[in-house]
Amino acid sequence: MRYSVKGNYVDVFERTAFPAEVFIVDGRIEKILGRDDFFEDFILPGIVDSHVHIESSMLIPQEFARLAVTHGTVASVSDPHEIANVLGLRGVDFMIDDGKRVPFKFYFGAPSCVPATAFESSGFELNSADVESLLQRDEIKYLSEMMNFPGVVYGDKEVALKLAAAKKASKPIDGHAPGLKGESLMKYAAGGITTDHESVCENEAIDKIKLGIKLQIREGSAAKNFEALWPVLIKYPDDVMLCTDDCHPDDLIEKHILQLVKRAVDEGVDFFDAFRSATVNPVEHYKLDVGLLRVGDKADFIIVNNLQELNVLETYIDGECVYSENRSLIETKSIDLINNFNRTSLSIDDILIKDIGKNIQVIVAKDGDLYTAKEIVKPKVDEGSLVSDVENDVLKIVVVNRYNNSKPVVGFIKNFGLKKGAIAGSVAHDSHNIIAVGVCDVDILNAINKVVEHKGAIVALNGDEILDLALPIAGLMSNENAEIVADKYKKLNAKAKEWGSTLHAPFMTLSFMALLVIPELKIGDKYLFDGLKFSETSLFV
Repeated sequence: MRYSVKGNYVDVFERTAFPAEVFIVDGRIEKILGRDDFFEDFILPGIVDSHVHIESSMLIPQEFARLAVTHGTVASVSDPHEIANVLGLRGVDFMIDDGKRVPFKFYFGAPSCVPATAFESSGFELNSADVESLLQRDEIKYLSEMMNFPGVVYGDKEVALKLAAAKKASKPIDGHAPGLKGESLMKYAAGGITTDHESVCENEAIDKIKLGIKLQIREGSAAKNFEALWPVLIKYPDDVMLCTDDCHPDDLIEKHILQLVKRAVDEGVDFFDAFRSATVNPVEHYKLDVGLLRVGDKADFIIVNNLQELNVLETYIDGECVYSENRSLIETKSIDLINNFNRTSLSIDDILIKDIGKNIQVIVAKDGDLYTAKEIVKPKVDEGSLVSDVENDVLKIVVVNRYNNSKPVVGFIKNFGLKKGAIAGSVAHDSHNIIAVGVCDVDILNAINKVVEHKGAIVALNGDEILDLALPIAGLMSNENAEIVADKYKKLNAKAKEWGSTLHAPFMTLSFMALLVIPELKIGDKYLFDGLKFSETSLFV
């Protein structure tokens, strides 16, 4: 097929724009001819999300793609470790196969940390042999984020084998180094780590860049670091990429990576530096087969109204128009459901904690941040058991193993703000056990059991009032279309806020309270966890 598009052609390499006609033949750019015409629209390379977990959108890859192209995104560098923790290699294959069903460029990595730590229970484990096998596949473009930074720093044998496998395959290694500095950071970088998306301040990001680790500025549904990190784009434009990491469906309907480019330009970043961070930098770093609007490239491009508003008018992938006239042209296909959920319902006794007359360690959640703090408080006691202290915003939090009927772990958390009800879900990074927080034991119990009933869901429950979103695919993703999922999720979030939560994304924040590799205090299905000492800790102190 041969056709052409006209507009102001933007050359991100020569850092210029001029009126032109771009000719496309069989999905590639054949030639670019300058014209004397006046055009309002601009033709630019398509956008890449440089690090995202598709599962966190609660959408299957097909539905994620259907929304992403409306924002000019043509490709994603996707780590499937969420579903790998639940279903192992079968889960990775599901993501790859589903992504192939639509005209979108999904580039998946080999999950490096399944489970993320040895201190929690996942559905599967991927050892170094599994990882090496994945890295030999053409569909696998890189080694996914190495969250086990102590394993890199202290030379863990399995970690070393995974790093060696990536180097042997000549594929980049993604990092995950929250707060790492000094000698430990140098050892981590020396392990071959090439990226990091966990920086929260300029100095941390620059320290990593100086050691050869490229910065991925993350702006997701829960963790938002753009405001703190955008100045790095001015100082190190060739070493910065943009990503979401985790993006819930209601956010994906509204915006994606191109919105970050606009924000950067609005802050004073040079347009070409900002735009290259979402196009050239990830394409070159990961060696992606994504066109950059040069002669001979794949025809992956977008047309926008102007370079200030950056409103997407059309999106093309391999020369195929996938978004036009405010409508995604991607059509999703039916799928078979896969899951791994073996929990039976709980009783009230399962979540009771007897008072022993001591103070307790409390997780302190932070809005827009995966890091937590901790406080020591005197617990509220009722009939000899510890209960939520709503007046002081110290609420009970429970993690329940979804893979067997082991005893739940109970802790307490501040800053959720709920005044009534409970919220729960089977999305709990990274092993995806059941996690719940609430103001009274009965509501917490019933919310957990509603998740069990669905074999995966997110739930808001207050007495007889119940809102839920079933997640029948691995307990992580819905089989409904994106608009329905986004609407249900939006209503769940709104209900949590109606009941008192002041968090921007209560369910997303809750899901990260089980992510043990992010300090300071977290909770897993086995015990409370001290992320600074990287060891279990006690509720009572």
